[in-house]
Amino acid sequence: MVLHARMLNGTGGGPDKTIINSPRFLDSLGYECICAFYRPANDPGFNAIRKRANEANANILEIDDGGIFDLSMIKKTIKVCREKKVDIWHGHDYKTNLLGWIVSKFHSMRLITTAHGWVDFSGRLPTYYRYEKRWILPRYETVICVSSTVMEQAIAGGTPASKCVLIENAIDHEQFSRRREISDAKLADHGVPSDKILIGSIGRLSQEKGFDLLIDAVAELINQGLNLQLVIAGEGPEKENLQSQIERLGMAEQIKLPGFCQDTRSFYETLDLFVLSSHREGLPNVVLEAMAVGAPVLATAVDGVPRIITDGQDGRLIPAGSTQKIRDAIADLITQPERLASLAQQGTKTIKEKWSFQKRMERVAKIYAADSPSKDVV
Repeated sequence: MVLHARMLNGTGGGPDKTIINSPRFLDSLGYECICAFYRPANDPGFNAIRKRANEANANILEIDDGGIFDLSMIKKTIKVCREKKVDIWHGHDYKTNLLGWIVSKFHSMRLITTAHGWVDFSGRLPTYYRYEKRWILPRYETVICVSSTVMEQAIAGGTPASKCVLIENAIDHEQFSRRREISDAKLADHGVPSDKILIGSIGRLSQEKGFDLLIDAVAELINQGLNLQLVIAGEGPEKENLQSQIERLGMAEQIKLPGFCQDTRSFYETLDLFVLSSHREGLPNVVLEAMAVGAPVLATAVDGVPRIITDGQDGRLIPAGSTQKIRDAIADLITQPERLASLAQQGTKTIKEKWSFQKRMERVAKIYAADSPSKDVV
């Protein structure tokens, strides 16, 4: 019995997709799974998690998040682990890593975690991250790192290299297979005609995603006379600032922030070009998903992204942090429809051949089956 644990506010992100998709792949490998989500009581955003879990036939457990030192939350988790006879605690963030270690003092279980990346440095998070890497992760049996950069950061922070294993993110490419032509999809979903180029991105509206640079880049191209529209789906702390930026640029009709997107596959189907403008990432699921659907991808070459994309072959890579680089790359790509089509086709091929969720979960299952942590199992 494996308990996947995650604390979150709102609609979740890439790690939550990984958690919810895991049970149906692990079941055939001999592991029963519970997906435990700790969330604020009555959080309306959690409905998105419930819907995803229902679609994936995942068994989820909801626990009110009263803070890591909320004794009732700790007691409830101990009770769940005892009643469900949990053998393996699989944490997915610094809070559940600490919680799992505490609970293990009252219920014997193996401790495994996935490090999805440390990208948000607001408030006290840098302090929490340092504590996690130096004091909590070393107490875990195995730390699964989703990119080589994440592994390097964990080791540099104090986690023993012997405990770290690289297993990169992956997706179920069947779930993200294209079902509509671009022209039909963007007209139906966004009212955008076929002669207008629709550029899009999706993610948490936070500083590390670099959406302000993307907005500036597209606004400059529109002012130069190019027939473009930009849609950035998601919610987050920077939404108000980004909306003010759009209005200040006079682009309210051409650049949209529609909010949370439940059906991401349909969103990717509408795009002539997907852009990742991030300053920091782990190994982003959104890039894997966009490529699987067949949206050509332009991305900043940060962290694990160059592991996914071979520049010029199945996507386009640019340096992070530059409005000019984003602007020039978009301008170059959208004037070459045949090149865009080739990048899209090769991108889908890359995902099918190299980024299989089934293969990823087989590697995770080998870690579960090991008597002791070892890189040899993968």
